[in-house]
Amino acid sequence: MSDLKPWLKNYPEEISATLEYPLDPVQQYLIQAAENYPDKIAIQFMGKEITYKKLYEESLVFACYLQDLGISKDDRVAIMLPNTPQSVIAYYAILMAGGIVVQTNPLYTERELEYQMKDSGAVAIITLDILYPRVSNVQSRTDIKHIIVTAIKDYLPFPKNLVYPYFQKKQYGIVVNVKHEGNTHLFKEIVKGQPRQLKEFDFNFEEDLALLQYTGGTTGFPKGVMLTHKNLVSNASMCQAWLYKCKPAEESVLGILPLFHVYGMTTVLIFAVMQAQKMILLPKFDVLTTLKTIDKQRPTLFPGAPTIYIGLLNHPDLKKYNLSSIKACISGSAPLPVEVQQKFEEVTGGKLVEGYGLTESSPVTHSNFLWDRPRVKGSIGVPYPDTDALILSMEGEKLPVGEIGEIAVKGPQVMKGYWNRPEDTAQTLKDGWLLTGDLGYMDDQGYFYVVDRKKDMIIAGGYNIYPREIEEVLYEHPDVQEAVAAGIPDPYRGETVKAYVVLKEGSTVTEDELNQFARKYLAAYKAPRIYEFREELPKTAVGKILRRSLVEEEKKKLEEERPKHA
Repeated sequence: MSDLKPWLKNYPEEISATLEYPLDPVQQYLIQAAENYPDKIAIQFMGKEITYKKLYEESLVFACYLQDLGISKDDRVAIMLPNTPQSVIAYYAILMAGGIVVQTNPLYTERELEYQMKDSGAVAIITLDILYPRVSNVQSRTDIKHIIVTAIKDYLPFPKNLVYPYFQKKQYGIVVNVKHEGNTHLFKEIVKGQPRQLKEFDFNFEEDLALLQYTGGTTGFPKGVMLTHKNLVSNASMCQAWLYKCKPAEESVLGILPLFHVYGMTTVLIFAVMQAQKMILLPKFDVLTTLKTIDKQRPTLFPGAPTIYIGLLNHPDLKKYNLSSIKACISGSAPLPVEVQQKFEEVTGGKLVEGYGLTESSPVTHSNFLWDRPRVKGSIGVPYPDTDALILSMEGEKLPVGEIGEIAVKGPQVMKGYWNRPEDTAQTLKDGWLLTGDLGYMDDQGYFYVVDRKKDMIIAGGYNIYPREIEEVLYEHPDVQEAVAAGIPDPYRGETVKAYVVLKEGSTVTEDELNQFARKYLAAYKAPRIYEFREELPKTAVGKILRRSLVEEEKKKLEEERPKHA
């Protein structure tokens, strides 16, 4: 076993190599939390507190309402909300009613929203009042029959609930008045109902879908990743086993990661409920609000992304806030610079480690150990319990220790496939193995390292260059707040390395100084040839820097500069 899975010899005795998984649907964990800890605070939202009993009751009432609307087994229902109590209630209610959740980014344009609604076949959507015009504009071109509307103020405490509409009008320049009639429904009216018995439906733990989670679509149209109840329960159970020093009902989880992203959904929305922990929800990431929230609410668990931790560390008033409540953070979505990891641990006294995963694996497959094991610099860690991983050559053969190839993973958290895309499914899933598209290697201790996305690798003058290596060096410069390296078209080298850099406030470092620094630590062919300083970098909702959009910008510029021939 240890020869096939060398990482198992590094497991602390508290983590089992294989776990027992209950065969319950995801929503069962909310029912259990409400039974066992009825008065425990489930959600803290901008001063408003909701107990597990109240959360369950409102979810049950909402689920009954959905069934009354005709929502039945396997119907898709979309949630287009930021992190709010309504997003949690809607999520569990859809599952209780027998439906499949379709998580939808509130920032989507009409075009993106229409595509996802058509592709998923969603028959209803829960959204914010300020997003209602966008949804109603595309409704006629989709299968959406019902729009359920809520407002941020609906779950704010007094007097914030009275003040918020004025703030919203000033910020967004919009006031939407929606009536609870016809096929438009008001969330706050729905949850006033009384809990009653739900209509029963057949359930298959292994096969039934809980979620359609759309991928980012950096390589064409987004695909709906089919995640079953088994996938989601397995991954949350693995997270629970990994965080073995965390006790049920005693921790609180900071919910900054969007719940509509699979990482936030698993590590906050499911994991917290499974453990009956308190979720401290923030509707969007704002550095100062986050610092104040940590200082006041004292969260102990803080799943995040490198850009979130970087933002906090670089705030000028960081020292005014007490972050010492934080015990454990697993960083995902992008490589975690070592400098950021070390500084964050100094500031909080907690542990910050890098993990790894993707939408297609619910999402976590690897992580570094939080406790009782020495740090392994630059590694994404080892596979989770019941998770296998290996490195494959371009021909699909298993590669030996130390050789770079494509990371492939297998485990109960791996998706069922892509929604209505059998060809894409067949290309990505091979004999149960998920081909990640990430290049990496494994060392002789079973620790894995990501060198880059297959698609992000830069080939300049015949050399393979991995952006992550360049970014690690740039992050070591004391004036650099954020950095991303990309390959841009070059007529001589094929591609050349360009670095996009956000400097810390007040910095005056020049391109030449940064170039000299990089060349001390990188071979000449790897060092960036071009630097561009920016105020900010384009990012996904979860804080992942959009390298591809920077490359597309460069290609567009080249097209515009190219002489036009008659």
